Amino acid sequence: MRRVVLIDTDTASDDAVALIMALRSPLVEVAAITVVAGNVPLEQATRNALFTAELCGSKVPVFAGAAKPLQRELEPATWFHGLDGLGDCGYAPVRRIAEKTHAAEAIVACVHENPGLEVITLGPLTNLALALALDPSIVGKIGRCVVMGGAPCCEGNVTPAAEFNIWVDPEAARAVLLSGLGIELVGWQLSRWDAVVSAPEIEAILALGTPFAEFAIRCNGRAREAYLVQTAEHGISLPDPVAMSVLLQPQLVLEASKHFVEIETASALTRGMTVVDRLNNSGDSRNTKLWQPARAQMQPASVVWKLDVAGWKQLLLNSLA
Repeated sequence: MRRVVLIDTDTASDDAVALIMALRSPLVEVAAITVVAGNVPLEQATRNALFTAELCGSKVPVFAGAAKPLQRELEPATWFHGLDGLGDCGYAPVRRIAEKTHAAEAIVACVHENPGLEVITLGPLTNLALALALDPSIVGKIGRCVVMGGAPCCEGNVTPAAEFNIWVDPEAARAVLLSGLGIELVGWQLSRWDAVVSAPEIEAILALGTPFAEFAIRCNGRAREAYLVQTAEHGISLPDPVAMSVLLQPQLVLEASKHFVEIETASALTRGMTVVDRLNNSGDSRNTKLWQPARAQMQPASVVWKLDVAGWKQLLLNSLA
């Protein structure tokens, strides 16, 4: 039986590849796509989600949500993904239009309609934070929540301390992490180094000869250039598809552990930092795998530390074939 999934996204180039992976997977049924401002403004992110669904021949409903963070102005990543988020290649939906319901309301409704719903967030956590504020009872009804976000062990990709999705709306991220929802945190670092899609692997994807493969590489052309400037690493880094691989095939996680994760919201220097006490230096009882029922409302996050890279790349190849 296919698992039911809701995808929340700020659709840019790597998000689009993750959407293809889910929409073409035999493992899951995508009940809804909700869109949030992040990589690009909300209207553009919504258009990109609609285009990607249309490319896949999917009729999944798409809901636009928050146009800005909870307490801040939006600072997009168009410098990385292009002004349109898809490498400035001119992609636009032909037939698909978004639903009228706000994404936060759609999340609440989808959770109630699909017991055990699995949620994956690929952008800032604004929509999910709003949904939890609307109806806190959904915490106990969501089966899994995979969050692409954070840099729990290393430097960030937007500041020395923070990953973009968490940095854009740290107040929303903090609200979600403290909501009691069981989070599987897939940090930016898991898409780096040997997880980067190399030049020979890019050629292998293009050799598939499918519209999905061509789109996946072409729309990430600008991101490939920006990633080289940012990290001096050659290839295409795909953090959102890496997170999607964890959702689709949990067995790809080789190492994870549970921790109480805090998000910095006040400091200009470390705004959006995912603070993970991996060594339990604080001696905080919340930072243990043995969770006290009295503290159940402050659920620890399962932080993913190591991924089966060969397995994730094979899943990507299969999704684009």
